Amino acid sequence: MLNYQITPRIVFTELLLHDQPDAAAWIKGNAQNPDLSGMVKFYYTTYGGILIEAQIFGLPDEGLPGAGNFYAMHIHESGDCSDAFNHTGMHYNPKNTEHPNHAGDMPPLLSNQGYAFSVFYNKRFTIQEIIGKAVIIHEKPDDFTTQPSGNAGAKIGCGEIRWAV
Repeated sequence: MLNYQITPRIVFTELLLHDQPDAAAWIKGNAQNPDLSGMVKFYYTTYGGILIEAQIFGLPDEGLPGAGNFYAMHIHESGDCSDAFNHTGMHYNPKNTEHPNHAGDMPPLLSNQGYAFSVFYNKRFTIQEIIGKAVIIHEKPDDFTTQPSGNAGAKIGCGEIRWAV
């Protein structure tokens, strides 16, 4: 007989099915990647952390059959996505830790012909702490070593994190 206990996975699935995030960032591409777009959603959980869902379209490997590239995704200090994303600052890092232990360091996106979908759980920040900051997508994968930002390359996508209404 199977024991069907409520697990975090079941709770997280219910959050995603109801599609009512507490905050979100609409991602737009830079001038070299005008087709890049998507949404990163942030959900409160009963486990004291945040469930994060990212769905991104138009990543640079879009036209390459069978392509599967990684792209770094981070939360940066400022949500100012103007001027080719030059005003977003460094990774969100309130505890002044080394990379990849910044609060804003997140798992990489795995693109499949330009599309990436990711869901993960995070207890490094609260939603209140990241409102007004930016989700940044970089042109390369994060190497999880190089200081201060993982040698992830140029910022190709940006979106300000805002309360979902």
